[in-house]
Amino acid sequence: MKLFCFTLGLAGCIGNLALAEPVVIDGVKGVVSSQIVTFSEVEEFSQPAAAALRRQYAGQPEVFEQKYNDVLSDSLQQLVERLLILHSFDTEGYKLPDSVVDEAVQDRIREKFGDRRTFINTLQAQGMTVEQFRKQVRDQYIESALRNQNVQRDIFVSPYKVEQYYLAHQDDFRLPEQVKLRMIVLTKSGADDTNTIKLAHEIQSKIKDGTPFTEMAAIYSQGSQQHQGGEWGWVERTVLRKELADVAFTLPVNTVSDIIDTPDACYLMLVEDKHAPQVRPLTEVASDVEKTLRIQEQTKLQKQWIDGLKKKTFIVYH
Repeated sequence: MKLFCFTLGLAGCIGNLALAEPVVIDGVKGVVSSQIVTFSEVEEFSQPAAAALRRQYAGQPEVFEQKYNDVLSDSLQQLVERLLILHSFDTEGYKLPDSVVDEAVQDRIREKFGDRRTFINTLQAQGMTVEQFRKQVRDQYIESALRNQNVQRDIFVSPYKVEQYYLAHQDDFRLPEQVKLRMIVLTKSGADDTNTIKLAHEIQSKIKDGTPFTEMAAIYSQGSQQHQGGEWGWVERTVLRKELADVAFTLPVNTVSDIIDTPDACYLMLVEDKHAPQVRPLTEVASDVEKTLRIQEQTKLQKQWIDGLKKKTFIVYH
């Protein structure tokens, strides 16, 4: 009967309570066996992600609301999974010695609080008891242990699977055209600044007479790469503003550009090398592919495991 009340919502369950005394009830978001996931638990669990979303979408309230609802939904699923795992631990004959929990609690105190006095003061400020903290650590230990046992086990990924994934996802490993670039940046003081273009011509003349580009960059460039001789390293077209990219990607190797005069600065560029568009070879990406395939297999194993737990447990969402 109690479970039936939860499936209908809490309103019907409190109908017989005395009306003279106000009752504040936290909404139920889900029931796993006899355990309840409340709305406040979901909100608290989602706080770190919610805070990041508020910063990211501060001026887009509609986008924030949509993203936040997704976070709440994901948080509910994670909390339900946790209860499923704990229920599995309780019903499948697992045992966790108190000594193991005590050790885990002491480790957590050392890692998170440093000493016991700080630990106690922090718990009091949060309105949490030591026993509640101990239960939290115990539940997290159990969840982690069972996930490791059922999901995080060693997974063998064959070289054949790595190669097949690589061949089927060539676009993921494609590198765009790149240039190895050095640049001298001369910032203008204003719209009527004529001294900067004059200085650019003087620098250009010295480079043509044999002064190394790197030396001129180290002396005159006002860009952040000045002390590296104006070195930008390997860059893609999208890194540069259009008027600079158009020059850099048409300039022959080991050639210094003409002066590029823009409203805010003058530029001189040296292209030291070029890479045509290419696909990274398998030898370079094999470890990344193997990691991706291993994560995919672990995700599949986790879904199978959680789905199996769901079939053995009564679950209701609200």
